[in-house]
Amino acid sequence: MVQRKIRLSVDEVKDFVDTACKCDFDIDIAYNRYIVDAKSILGVFGLDMSKVLTVTYNGYNTEFEHYLNHLAIAC
Repeated sequence: MVQRKIRLSVDEVKDFVDTACKCDFDIDIAYNRYIVDAKSILGVFGLDMSKVLTVTYNGYNTEFEHYLNHLAIAC
């Protein structure tokens, strides 16, 4: 199980969901107690974009990893 902290702007949501949809494993994105499917554009739009979000997944996809590196924040 991998967890990554990211910041996501409203403009980046569509690209994030499109990239997540290309993965053959489940991906969740969360803020506090709200957890949604990262492949759901409505679910992701329902999160507070001004906060740090946690992406949780159990798998590997090169394109998704590169995209997360672009969005990652320093911990």
